[in-house]
Amino acid sequence: MNGTASTKRELSKRCKERSTYRRIVTGHVNGKSAVQSDEPLPAYEFKTVPGYEHTLIWVNPATPDLSKEQRFDSYPDSVVPGPGGTSLHFVTFPPGAVFADPSFDGEAAQEEALIRLPGLADHFENEDPAMHKTNTVDYSVVYDGEIWLELDDAETLHLKRGDVVVQNGTRHAWRNKGTKPVTMLFFLNGARERQ
Repeated sequence: MNGTASTKRELSKRCKERSTYRRIVTGHVNGKSAVQSDEPLPAYEFKTVPGYEHTLIWVNPATPDLSKEQRFDSYPDSVVPGPGGTSLHFVTFPPGAVFADPSFDGEAAQEEALIRLPGLADHFENEDPAMHKTNTVDYSVVYDGEIWLELDDAETLHLKRGDVVVQNGTRHAWRNKGTKPVTMLFFLNGARERQ
């Protein structure tokens, strides 16, 4: 059986079952803790990359002020927070075979990423669009599946479900060398730029 055709069928089936995450936000009512909102967040499915999903759960562009009600009502200008800010993302990466398929349009994928992932996609390198570096400390959790983390000089680590990487503003790429999608949870902490 052709591996690429098999991967496309599996991703097509998965696309029909788009991921949804439940986001519950708490706050204060009359000085007591209460549920502010409880809602499903369907994943955004990239149209140019089959099986690639992104869900922005929450973002604080800078240090939150708890004397005010915390809200996240509109998509931010940047999914990468500034110093003191945070953002939380679920990302599902398709197998690498998707990017090797002759029908894959890298330019269209880059354009879509610039719209969906502002502040992040513009850090993707031209020579290797998976490689990037941001001014953040990231807590990267393998939520489901297996993935490979690549650093400088092609240093590569194989990660499995439950593994956590603390990414200290280093140049890196996430590579799915397997045959199944992998889902990760990313918590980005905005930091000052390395001098």
